[in-house]
Amino acid sequence: MDKFRMIFQFFQSNQESFMNGICGIMALASTQMYSAFDFNCPCLPHYNLAYGLGILLVPPFILFLLGFVLNNNISMLAEEWRRPQGQRGKDPAVLRYMFCSMAQRAMIAPAVWVSVTLLDGKCITCAFCTSVPVETLGNASHPRLSQGETERVLAQIPCKEIYSGQQLIANEVAVRYLRCISQALGWCFVLLMTTLAFLVRSLRPCFSQAAFLKSRYWSHYIDIERKLFDETCAEHARSFAKVCIQQFFEGMSTDLVAARCHQPRKAPADAEEAAEKLLGITDQGTMNMALKSWHRCKPPLHLHPPALPTGNSWAGEGQPPMHPSAPRKETAVYYSWV
Repeated sequence: MDKFRMIFQFFQSNQESFMNGICGIMALASTQMYSAFDFNCPCLPHYNLAYGLGILLVPPFILFLLGFVLNNNISMLAEEWRRPQGQRGKDPAVLRYMFCSMAQRAMIAPAVWVSVTLLDGKCITCAFCTSVPVETLGNASHPRLSQGETERVLAQIPCKEIYSGQQLIANEVAVRYLRCISQALGWCFVLLMTTLAFLVRSLRPCFSQAAFLKSRYWSHYIDIERKLFDETCAEHARSFAKVCIQQFFEGMSTDLVAARCHQPRKAPADAEEAAEKLLGITDQGTMNMALKSWHRCKPPLHLHPPALPTGNSWAGEGQPPMHPSAPRKETAVYYSWV
């Protein structure tokens, strides 16, 4: 269990590298899926185009959605986008930065699939075999056929075993022509995606450096704040459960202690430490109110020294500052709920 915990903590601390690795694995998986996929063109005039374009576009869309699903930050982005305004404003630039960062990683596997598919050429051959220029590449002396018969014959080009139009146009000529176009489109697509990646990763910070740094900083802050909040909630829940269980067994053993005339045992030190971690929230209703308040009204991003609470208000507000020569106690800064 300790090894798994260490691995999980490593993934949490290196989330960006981990997500890059996941995207790389998905890219490799997409190539393996395509190589293992049994491509069978229907060789029918009204089905070739739909089948070829479907294989070219539908799997990349699925891989694109999987890239978002496997990214843990998608729930954080949705939560930040849908949360009430509260006392903390929402910066659209930060949300755009988070979405663009996730979209860039999610686009890797679909781009690899489209590139491999175009360079292979089977989809384009199946989809556009009925558009081969017979007048240019075919036999000009062959008797003219109707448009429907010509489409029926050309639709069989990807299926060599049933192709019966060698006198109209050679099967190898048509396949080479379509594969050449498909590979040209594939290399153009690779060049386009590489250029876009270069522009996004290299030139984007140069035009708006201050805005870019601000968006990146607050996107990291939102991620870290959510992790720390989850860790704090988990620690509070553990302490709360520990105190409840200990109080339960202490209550069950009260009669036995009284019957045997034993002095009640002192609470162990770990129980006192667990009670200190409850931070004053010791019942279910208060905890639910705290969680609801965190969702509806997150604290403003403004740090100030803590003030001593008196009743339902905070003491020290409106008091004059201490003299510089007066002794000061070390205090921790915290986020105000004001």
